Amino acid sequence: MFGLGTQELIIILIIIVVLFGATRLPQIGSGIGQAIRNFKKSVREGDEIDVTPEKESREKKKEKIEKEEGA
Repeated sequence: MFGLGTQELIIILIIIVVLFGATRLPQIGSGIGQAIRNFKKSVREGDEIDVTPEKESREKKKEKIEKEEGA
């Protein structure tokens, strides 16, 4: 596992506990879990932002170009 042994993992865990404190570790873990869930959900659902049908947007672009050429 990336060349890390048991001793290295224990040292990393101790450093994390010292930096963040034992009380904040559950909050950090749940925040990371929510971020991963939201990322997976957004990947599964795809684009929800684009609500304009493609055909309509092409027609509007053509009309705009025709108006500019006619003016």
